[in-house]
Amino acid sequence: MEELILTQLIIYPVKSLGGISLTTAIAGRRGLQYDRRWLIVDSNNNFLTQREFPLMALIGTRLEENDFVLFQKHAPEVHIRVPLSIQDGTALQVRVWEDVCTALHWSEAADKWLSDFLKTSCKLVYMPDSTNRYVDKTYAHNNEIVNFADGYPFLIIGEASLNALNQRLEVQIPMNRFRPNFVFKGGEANCEDTWSKFRIGDVQFSGVKPCGRCPITTIDQDLAVKSKEPLKTLSTYRSKNNKVLFGQNLLALSEGKISVGDTLIIEKSIGDYE
Repeated sequence: MEELILTQLIIYPVKSLGGISLTTAIAGRRGLQYDRRWLIVDSNNNFLTQREFPLMALIGTRLEENDFVLFQKHAPEVHIRVPLSIQDGTALQVRVWEDVCTALHWSEAADKWLSDFLKTSCKLVYMPDSTNRYVDKTYAHNNEIVNFADGYPFLIIGEASLNALNQRLEVQIPMNRFRPNFVFKGGEANCEDTWSKFRIGDVQFSGVKPCGRCPITTIDQDLAVKSKEPLKTLSTYRSKNNKVLFGQNLLALSEGKISVGDTLIIEKSIGDYE
């Protein structure tokens, strides 16, 4: 069997903003360390994403000493610093999909920076350790929790899956359209759909279900321009129950360090995708 190797490891410190590629990260039960602990909400404390505000694609993130830096991709000198985590702040009840949970408001200066760029009134908030937002109980094993990701703590996609899609597209697209945490090489296209239990290094994961994809995948992450692809093409061969599927949602069954170059060991398969 062809060896499966982790080639990318990505966190998204602020939901729906740019990601950061790492060589090593800590996987915990609620997600990778620092992944989607920050959220942008509107004046009613409802979450904002690229679905409504494609301009969010043009805010990049990077690690710098003990902070994140949020910067305008086309003018990197325009930036703000955001701490990796905060302990104090005004507690707010924020909504992410159907979930309402407690978050901490951090800085009016950060709010203004984001509001000016996105041209809408918004606030930057943080999920403290005391907040537990639970995954869908239909798929949970042990009341797992998740940060501000849409539904599950982790997402994995194989390079072969993207290659198979790009072979069908007139204009190829990069992996960043799909915002995975883990990218691997080896195996057949969409083989990740079939994994029930597997390991990356010493950390064990459970495959939840293939990920239903939303219009964010149609937004060019460098230009913030929408198109019909890749959803139009994916729907011709990756559609089930009125959802377009690409990548696999995951839960962590253990915790530990993961590094690019780690081998993926498949321990249990659930059968071929239908």
